[in-house]
Amino acid sequence: MIQNLEDQISAALKNNKAQYVEIRIESTSSTSLRYRGRELDEINKSSRLGGCVRALAGGGWGFASFNNLENLKENVLTAVRNAQLVGGSPIILMDVKPTIAKIRHDVKRDPTKISLADKTRLLNEYVEEIWRVPGISTSSIGYGDARHHKIFANSEGTYIDHEKLDISIRLNAVARDGSEVQQSGVSLGSAGDYSKIEHLHGHARGVAQRSIDLLKAPQVKGGEYTVVLEPVLAGVFIHEAFGHLSEADHVYEDPRMKEMMYMGRRFGGPHLNVVDGAAIPNLRGSYQFDDEGTPSSKTYLLKEGILVGRLHSRETAAKLNEKTTGNARAISPQFPPIVRMTNTYIENGTATSDEIIGDIKNGLYVSNWYGGMTSMEQFTFSAGEAFRIHNGKIKELCRPVMLTGNLFTTLESLDAIANDLDMNQGGGCGKGGQMPLPVSNGSPHIRIQRCLIGGA
Repeated sequence: MIQNLEDQISAALKNNKAQYVEIRIESTSSTSLRYRGRELDEINKSSRLGGCVRALAGGGWGFASFNNLENLKENVLTAVRNAQLVGGSPIILMDVKPTIAKIRHDVKRDPTKISLADKTRLLNEYVEEIWRVPGISTSSIGYGDARHHKIFANSEGTYIDHEKLDISIRLNAVARDGSEVQQSGVSLGSAGDYSKIEHLHGHARGVAQRSIDLLKAPQVKGGEYTVVLEPVLAGVFIHEAFGHLSEADHVYEDPRMKEMMYMGRRFGGPHLNVVDGAAIPNLRGSYQFDDEGTPSSKTYLLKEGILVGRLHSRETAAKLNEKTTGNARAISPQFPPIVRMTNTYIENGTATSDEIIGDIKNGLYVSNWYGGMTSMEQFTFSAGEAFRIHNGKIKELCRPVMLTGNLFTTLESLDAIANDLDMNQGGGCGKGGQMPLPVSNGSPHIRIQRCLIGGA
């Protein structure tokens, strides 16, 4: 554990030839369990202690990481020397009021207080639920929890001592019929409350049965469809297709991005509001201060279809002369903080899901996810399940499909949003070699006209 470091850190930050210096120290304890088929394949229980110094001097950033707290002053001097070697034009940081804070999180069921035997017993129950379904070929379950105790201090007088918990679980089942293979899975998580993952027996049976059902499901013919995305998949869509474009380091580093992502540009109709914010409580991407000591916020990215905000570190906010948002995050002390999403979602509309499905003659209802990627404004991501919509009703199950398209034309074609917002806390986000970073994303049901679907 890390405690009683104020004097040591204060001494290390004094008398250096730098514009700015910050120190991050982190103690992490974690547990992970992995199942292959019915067998427990891997148990890992670990703890680690590390830290880093980041210094701004002479127009450049210097960075030094360490796992020994005895030489903080030497590590500060190393980071400052590294920064001075970089050179370049002066870098300005947006002002942030110095803060002194101590933050602890209380949860209903703390995973670090649950025995390894009890965790194994619960996961064994999920394994048995999957294998009760006839026809399963194999399965996998991955579980992980972690407690992070972080200290952040900088040369401006900020000192923040805070803790954060995280839990994630993935259930996956595979069915085979001759040469035909299909799978189904679900990813879930919580901001440290073990009770959120204690009653997933129905989810386990569901992924098993769905993988069996997919073996006999027909393939969708590729083409343009009116598509309704359920909340989990719609959340993945807005994260992948729009959230990454809202990260300000992409904008100021790329002239083409500046041309595309200018304030006041209309992306969609007045019914479309997109938000990101760690200040939204009790989600996997929630926190009070980011890894630069900046207070978290709730940031509107799109307001009534118009670009009104983006996500910032202190450096990107100063470069673009915009407000700080508290979105500088690092996955561990081995990395410097970069601009990242937190909890990203589409706000509720006014319709019901039945209403936005009810007037579709022939379309698709798509749900769940396997992953996605973006390249500038082009996106591609995979839906885990698809159902035909016929005369306003959800009908037969189809094979998984891939959705692809141009963000701008797709958001213009997003013509209806339901009022049933739901947040997805499974999975994680990757950027700059830092993954999987805990985030959340979500949405109500949304309807997109003329969505390009890859199929048979």
